[in-house]
Amino acid sequence: MGRNLFILAATLGIFAAIAFGLSFTNIAQQPGSPGDQMLWRTTGLALFCVALIVSLAGIFSSLFEQAERRDSEARLARRRRR
Repeated sequence: MGRNLFILAATLGIFAAIAFGLSFTNIAQQPGSPGDQMLWRTTGLALFCVALIVSLAGIFSSLFEQAERRDSEARLARRRRR
């Protein structure tokens, strides 16, 4: 599950970079364009914060999976020694 969260975080990070980059182009300044520069920057910042939170969840998920796997391996080793 940790790998899926890392992929989601990377995707959100790419979308954040695109949204932030659009705020510096002429696309955000054209009449009839979706929103203004500040909206694109806010969207990019919000997506970046969500990507950071998702990547933190991925890190915790990987750590807990590793701890669980090591605990089960240690339990099996103790059982074999008896």
